[in-house]
Amino acid sequence: MEENPLRHLKVEDLDLLDQQLKPNKRCRLASKKMFAIFVESRKTSMSQWTCCGQIFTNTTGIHQHVSRTHSPEIQDLTTAALLQQQQPKMEEEEGGDVSSWIPDISHLSGEDLTRGTGEVLLFYCYCDLPNPQQISAWQRELCQRLRLTGKVRVATEGINGTVGGTRVSTGLYRRAMLAHPTFRCMQEDDFKRSEGGAHCFPELRVGVFEEIVPMGVDPALISYRRAGSHLEPEEFHEEVRALLSSRDTCGDTVLLDCRNFYESKIGQFSCCLAPDIRKFSYFPDYVDQNLELFRGKRVLMYCTGGVRCERGSAYLCSKEVCKEVYQLKGGIQKYLERFPDGFYRGKLFVFDERYAIASNADIISACRYCGASWDQYQLCSTRRCRQLVLSCPSCRRAGTTACCPTCQRKGSEVSGAWREECDCTATRPRIPRDPAAGQDRTGQDRTPSVLPAAYYMCSTHK
Repeated sequence: MEENPLRHLKVEDLDLLDQQLKPNKRCRLASKKMFAIFVESRKTSMSQWTCCGQIFTNTTGIHQHVSRTHSPEIQDLTTAALLQQQQPKMEEEEGGDVSSWIPDISHLSGEDLTRGTGEVLLFYCYCDLPNPQQISAWQRELCQRLRLTGKVRVATEGINGTVGGTRVSTGLYRRAMLAHPTFRCMQEDDFKRSEGGAHCFPELRVGVFEEIVPMGVDPALISYRRAGSHLEPEEFHEEVRALLSSRDTCGDTVLLDCRNFYESKIGQFSCCLAPDIRKFSYFPDYVDQNLELFRGKRVLMYCTGGVRCERGSAYLCSKEVCKEVYQLKGGIQKYLERFPDGFYRGKLFVFDERYAIASNADIISACRYCGASWDQYQLCSTRRCRQLVLSCPSCRRAGTTACCPTCQRKGSEVSGAWREECDCTATRPRIPRDPAAGQDRTGQDRTPSVLPAAYYMCSTHK
């Protein structure tokens, strides 16, 4: 792997601190410096450079290659250098005007921020924020400047967000976050990245809330500091391997999916316990009503990106019934980066207009109407309903595009208020009571439109 040219970079090396220079001139100077540093990082001897598998023996050749092939990287490095130069000034103004924490983007055009390859970032950080309103204002300004869309929740307990835009924009966003003193506990690896862009969200929403993930329990009562122990994806993988090897789904280990039922319906870890809850705010009541499932057990928890497990594991730990509580660090998304064909099968549900991302070809769910294998969600065709439905192409062509018979009869009716409850949810208990430990919970049929209160999905996938 080629060395990062910025690894040994120091602000004084840039010679950009002369505030008399106009912004455009500083940007040009930074670009030249970054170009030189990039070329130097590819030097292997006094008169030889190696890059992209090619060997160059003169400066003209390597310069032309870098200019043609690595312009986006030079631009990226230039932005990072300017932000690093800007950081001392921002530190002096911490707690002041939020504009002091907006990176200098004067060297970028509007097209740089709106065109090109895009991605979606998923991240969170639990930390004390005495002034969440100020962080919220900064986040809104930062995202608007960088043309990012998405959702960012800020609270006194931290920040939780998912944003989409071009890679130039998301790169700037990550650096701005990592440069802020409040979030210096974060690392580059804390940002989960996937293909996408600004089009994955209809708008930008930034706000201050009581919790950064809505569990419905006061953070002062159940703090993230009481969370279970983190397991790296490699460690979690081995734990699941051991669980599957034992062939004992009723033993001393519970693999707990703390997501909503419609998420686990299209993708989950082999041999997991997937509660049939519709909102994470139902999770505490689910734990309370099913404590015997966890009594004396080792619990391995997971969710999409890790944020729900922080508070969810803290709540479970507060009950003092488990032997041990662990959580997957970085969530399913980080696990799939390491093990795309591991023990997680099916799609990963995401809360944006993509609905799901895939790392393997498995389809573990079925069409609501005909039972054919299908895992691509769409919104119910009744305009006032917000439920998701799995309806395969054949059934959609036949006109069955609603989430339930009642909505199907209503068709495109637009009168009335928005509804979150529907026939789909009315047929399922709000808080399911799952079978007690020791009873048979294997081999459940996963194709019905209404799933059992909880199901275990066991397989022999390696």
